[in-house]
Amino acid sequence: MSVTLHTDLGDLKIEIFCESVPKTAENFLALCASSYYDSTLFHRNIAGFIVQGGDPTGKGKGGQSIYGSDFEDEIRHTLRHHARGMVSMANRGPGTNGSQFFITYGPAPHLDGKNTVFGRVLEGADTTLNAMEAVEVDKKHRPKEPILLKSVTIHANPIAER
Repeated sequence: MSVTLHTDLGDLKIEIFCESVPKTAENFLALCASSYYDSTLFHRNIAGFIVQGGDPTGKGKGGQSIYGSDFEDEIRHTLRHHARGMVSMANRGPGTNGSQFFITYGPAPHLDGKNTVFGRVLEGADTTLNAMEAVEVDKKHRPKEPILLKSVTIHANPIAER
């Protein structure tokens, strides 16, 4: 299962771990399928660490899951923040997953056990992700020039086939 995030800086093809983290995968895929992420901003960008998006307000304070409220973590010890391009749910603490997600720029083992890893970048880590990481930010790590998630292509959606 994979999706492509079409950003104004290029594409990121992402493998989604549907079998390992089914509730998180269902949430992300349903939000993608409903165009929820279309025309949203990556609102947080910390070189060497992460780029974060998925908030329709663009401020980093909003977003809702398909379940109508926050949902529980699906921490799997086999899925770790061990490399560049890992895709994970952003949260405010245990059991507070909504719509926001982040992509790692490098290993972030201190996030293991705290955030649900649900995918990894298959294509675009050396091009698009590099371009995103290079965007200048302010003191609060907000990009000075917008990084836009224009749309998402779902390549195969096993959730929709149920």
